[in-house]
Amino acid sequence: MDTITAPAALDSAGAAPPPRRRILVIHNPVAGARRARRLRATVEALTQRFGSEVTVVATTGRGDAEAIARAQVPGSCDALAVAGGDGTINEAINGLAARGAGSAGIPLGIVPLGTANVLAHELGLPLDPEGTAATLALGTVRPVHLGVANGRCFAMMAGAGLDARVVERVSTRLKRLIGKAAYVAETLARLAEPGRRYRVTIDGQCWEVASVIAANGHFYGGRFVCAPDACLTDPRLHVCLFQQPGRWNAVRYLWGVTAGRLHRFADYRVVPAERLTITGPDGEPVQGDGDVVARLPVEIAVSPWTLPVIVPPQTEAPN
Repeated sequence: MDTITAPAALDSAGAAPPPRRRILVIHNPVAGARRARRLRATVEALTQRFGSEVTVVATTGRGDAEAIARAQVPGSCDALAVAGGDGTINEAINGLAARGAGSAGIPLGIVPLGTANVLAHELGLPLDPEGTAATLALGTVRPVHLGVANGRCFAMMAGAGLDARVVERVSTRLKRLIGKAAYVAETLARLAEPGRRYRVTIDGQCWEVASVIAANGHFYGGRFVCAPDACLTDPRLHVCLFQQPGRWNAVRYLWGVTAGRLHRFADYRVVPAERLTITGPDGEPVQGDGDVVARLPVEIAVSPWTLPVIVPPQTEAPN
């Protein structure tokens, strides 16, 4: 654990700056040299430009980010920032959630270092070190709603089907080497498998589908859009139903996502919901925020509490 601090200087008019935040940063030291440089640049900007007190804690394995976040108590720091991707952020969110409803008072900050950075895009966060530091030091705190899948929280999406099977099998090493292309390669491999069917139940109404995503925000897989009306400040999930099975339909849906044409498909629909259940082959993966967070059967619902998140200054609310 390293703590870095610097005295905050007066501004050009001689006025005292805003109170500096004490920021605990969780990061994965094996994420790669390029990402490590971006983190160092962010920390330098926080300490030298904004006078923040920054403590950097390195993880050593899966689950560490969750344990570190769970160990924090209100007052131990002014913000808990995660330097990593959506999976590491998800761990930290679940660590904060483990404190119980209404107890997650420490704001979450994000240093986007992942492959897709879906939550960062949804919140409108800058990706460069200077912009990230300014957001962490001076940004406003907004409450966002979360989803819960069999007791595990997620920020952006949870679902079953092709994308969940891809998430389960994609190589972490390959992701570090070629980024999003690793998901493309794994998707092609999963398309060779026989199609599967899932049963989604919302408010007593049922659908048989090939894939399903419960979206909490409108971005997916980066800046692609599946649920255009989904919003982190809306206490509802938007359930994306891909209804037709088969390889050709899977390819068609993938094209629809990347081309922004899903809304034109007659066999695709989005249903708002506060709660849903998904059944299918028992034990199949359920992905949440790019990691496997549950297994079928699963119940997905809106969390009863909100998470305080740091967003750029003068931002009214996350999209």
